[in-house]
Amino acid sequence: MKDERKKSGLSDIFPSASSVGPRTWGEETLLVLASGKYTLKKLFIKAGSKGGLQYHRQKDEAGFLVSGKLLVTFENEEGNLSQSVLSAGDHYHFQTGVVHQEEAIEDCIIIEASTPHFNDRVRVEELHGLSAEGGLPTTNENDIELK
Repeated sequence: MKDERKKSGLSDIFPSASSVGPRTWGEETLLVLASGKYTLKKLFIKAGSKGGLQYHRQKDEAGFLVSGKLLVTFENEEGNLSQSVLSAGDHYHFQTGVVHQEEAIEDCIIIEASTPHFNDRVRVEELHGLSAEGGLPTTNENDIELK
């Protein structure tokens, strides 16, 4: 079917999925990049794995948990860390600047929609007295890419 899509000019309607790059916590696959508008990704997070405690300077993201159990850590209105366990069918929204972290209790599949800001990450474990284990490092603000 993929070859038929390309031959018939439907590759924009049915784009090919592509890996975003190696991830120690699982796999990140770009499903759709609507240039300058949004991205749609599929995330696979292995049980026991997590990303860094972080926020984004420009990116706004939302996710839908397709399968598994996910522990979401986030900064509440008082600036303290809170946690919530999500199950298949639950969803979340991290607006720009919201501190968050996702940890798979079980293998998880997440469909994530976000603004198309790549390399937008500020790690904040130290601000909360935690060690920075796992996840990708803080990026320089000048390295944020709008695709």
